[in-house]
Amino acid sequence: MRVVMNRLSRALWDFKRASSSKKISRALSTCIQSKQWLPSPYRESRDSLFASPWSATQLRGAKSRGADLKPGNVIEKKGRIYQVVKAQHTTQGRGGAIIQVELRDVDSGSKSNERFRTDETVERVFVAEKSFTYLYTDEETGNIVLMEPETYEQLDVPKHLFGECYVYLQDDMKVNVQLYNERATSASIPTRVTCTVAESEIPMRASATPQYKKVLLDNGLTVQVPKHIVEGDKIIVNTIDHSYMSRA
Repeated sequence: MRVVMNRLSRALWDFKRASSSKKISRALSTCIQSKQWLPSPYRESRDSLFASPWSATQLRGAKSRGADLKPGNVIEKKGRIYQVVKAQHTTQGRGGAIIQVELRDVDSGSKSNERFRTDETVERVFVAEKSFTYLYTDEETGNIVLMEPETYEQLDVPKHLFGECYVYLQDDMKVNVQLYNERATSASIPTRVTCTVAESEIPMRASATPQYKKVLLDNGLTVQVPKHIVEGDKIIVNTIDHSYMSRA
């Protein structure tokens, strides 16, 4: 008897699943066919959103609280796009808690300081991060020219988006760029970069057995290195704090 009941239950389950699959198939077929009834502009918009899924979320802002702002976030304020560089929570007596933020204008690169209440509504902008290859720096415009490795399309990125790290850019280096509506909002390079020692200076401390000294790198930066590093050596540098890590 138990065997018969189990077989009946299984048969009912298979029947329900088959019915559900047919309904889903019919629904998908209806959606595909309905595309033909849409006006051309709407069809193109729909197609572009599905071809590039992240753009669908980029086109819609999201309300967020001031308390949730963090460095790296991108917001829209008075029609302009800003990236949060720094964010610090403070308390002002009866005025309640506020957050002091440093903003960088994505277009101009200029920085400004703003205050938001922790419960204040802020318009967040969602960005997509893509990988590019560094090609060269345009001497006329000062822009960094990158290439999308799959499509070979080039992208000009303002130098200020890289901050001080633009000096580490090297041929064929992989970099990450955050994009909003195909506009670059920020750019970053690897945290570990190999550099060549161009000039080796005297030790930093005048002692019998100095441990560190300053050297000049081929990109123009000066870093502290162990005393055994000499001119021509290749070293790995931390691009976040410009510190020596090891020999390459």
